[in-house]
Amino acid sequence: MRLVIARCSVDYAGRLTAHLPLATRLLLVKADGSVLVHSDGGSYKPLNWMSPPARLTVDVPGEDAREAGVVETWTVQHTKTDDRLVVSVHEVLHDSEHELGLDPGLVKDGVEAHLQKLLAEHIGTLGEGYTLVRREYMTAIGPVDILARDAGGRAVAVEIKRRAEIDGVEQLTRYLELLNRDPLLAPVTGVLAAQEIKPQARTLATDRGIRCVRLDYDALRGIDDVDSRLF
Repeated sequence: MRLVIARCSVDYAGRLTAHLPLATRLLLVKADGSVLVHSDGGSYKPLNWMSPPARLTVDVPGEDAREAGVVETWTVQHTKTDDRLVVSVHEVLHDSEHELGLDPGLVKDGVEAHLQKLLAEHIGTLGEGYTLVRREYMTAIGPVDILARDAGGRAVAVEIKRRAEIDGVEQLTRYLELLNRDPLLAPVTGVLAAQEIKPQARTLATDRGIRCVRLDYDALRGIDDVDSRLF
């Protein structure tokens, strides 16, 4: 991974256009061809980016650009579309490369892993007639926690969290987009299952047709008798 901190302006052209005026930003150039532009804020989300497959070329700027203070012009061209990201670099403050090696992927904490195991064993928690297909159903972008089928035989992708927030909805949305391209599975619906579901996550999930299910950890373990509760 290459990390560059630079004073730059950024222009995106293609299916949409966007412009970031001159400012100091972090540019991430990843081995998979993606390039991301970050500011010192906004959490994990970049200001703009180009997804792979893409190719980065660095050119000497034209005369007008040099007079405006540009020292390098980065063009990140998507290899399958006309989309391109153009970074006009005015000053490089830091430039380093780091070999990160093979990433093992996301490892769920003990509670989430146990929730997945328990829900797979008690798949009827999702509804009458549900059956388990498999846990950790692999996709090109990572494993879906549980793939199941509902009473009508339709495929259901289940994302499990201790506390579900908007990023969990986004993650499940990406899985659903991929799974629905598979003619052997489509149509695939989604379930966001968690011990706690944030209101914003529930709103976004509902808007995207994703069902939310609150999981009771003790009930799944057989410790809590939900039928004998007063409330």
